[in-house]
Amino acid sequence: MMSKRCKYALKAMVRLARNYNQGFLSTAIIAQDENISKKFLEQILLELKRAKLVNSKQGTAGGYYLLKSPDEVSLADIYRIFEGPIALTPCISLNFYEPCDDCVDEATCYLRNELMIVREKTRKSMMEATLTSFIKNS
Repeated sequence: MMSKRCKYALKAMVRLARNYNQGFLSTAIIAQDENISKKFLEQILLELKRAKLVNSKQGTAGGYYLLKSPDEVSLADIYRIFEGPIALTPCISLNFYEPCDDCVDEATCYLRNELMIVREKTRKSMMEATLTSFIKNS
């Protein structure tokens, strides 16, 4: 299940995507529009900034904005920042691989083989779910 932190990050990113190329959005506006605690949102936006998905401008007319087009930011990008790997077990993770302690032979592991298929389908779906697709489906 997606954490609140990840869900709120996604909501904030979709809100910023709706405002893409139209200027900056303050934390207060995003928090109000998306019903997110401003303090919690500030922490989330800092993580998104560290991940280079958003940037900010200081000042009264400042705020946050997307660094990439909404077509280029996927659910997978956001999910990995806040939740980590998409894979269900560490031995099938693309970015966070670790061998399983209880596995004798990865090549013949029946769990690994099937879970790799699940991971690929999930990853593909999450990559296809861009900020633009969330806007189109709202």
